[in-house]
Amino acid sequence: MPAEDDTLLRRVRPIARSYFRQETSPAHDWFHVRRVEVNADRLASAYADVDDTVIRLSALLHDIGRPKEDNGDIDDHAEWGAVESNRILREHGCAPERRDAVSHCISAHRYSNDVEPETLEAKIVSDADNLDAIGAVGIARCFAYGGESGSPIHDPSLPVEADLSAAGETQFNHLQKKLLNVSNRMYTDAGHELAAERTEFVQAFADRFEEEVAGRR
Repeated sequence: MPAEDDTLLRRVRPIARSYFRQETSPAHDWFHVRRVEVNADRLASAYADVDDTVIRLSALLHDIGRPKEDNGDIDDHAEWGAVESNRILREHGCAPERRDAVSHCISAHRYSNDVEPETLEAKIVSDADNLDAIGAVGIARCFAYGGESGSPIHDPSLPVEADLSAAGETQFNHLQKKLLNVSNRMYTDAGHELAAERTEFVQAFADRFEEEVAGRR
């Protein structure tokens, strides 16, 4: 990595960190950002022709708007973060084409919006973020976020097939409706491979959960 890129990353990291307070939701806190960065590095290593600096910057900045969205200050953290990241990078001398590339990665990373990643870098960042929503970490985040929002863990009178809500009215239904389908939104071959293994873990957990609820285990 060129020295100027390393310097830019070292400057941006504490700035990105500053957007996350101690009271930030554990499902979308700074530790989530760090895990996404690790995932992105792992995925990027499978491809030769990618801009590693764009990927790292995007991973660090992708959720800087999430605390504002959770507080009700903005509607879409991905849209806001794309604009804010461009401002941050401009102030630190980042080239316009790289700023735009990072902004696109951030605007396209969100699972629930309609912005499709158009570059390999954006696909890697999206996949890296999605990977943190599945596997053991994804299960932990699911129940942490559900506890914050006050939704029940499980309601035996509301099986997933009868739950008409998009996200699931219980935490367990959310796990089945969203987590088990995240792998369908992976864009890279490397992401698909990792998502498949993590999804198997989520499915095994769901099966065990249902057995315990039914009293079979």
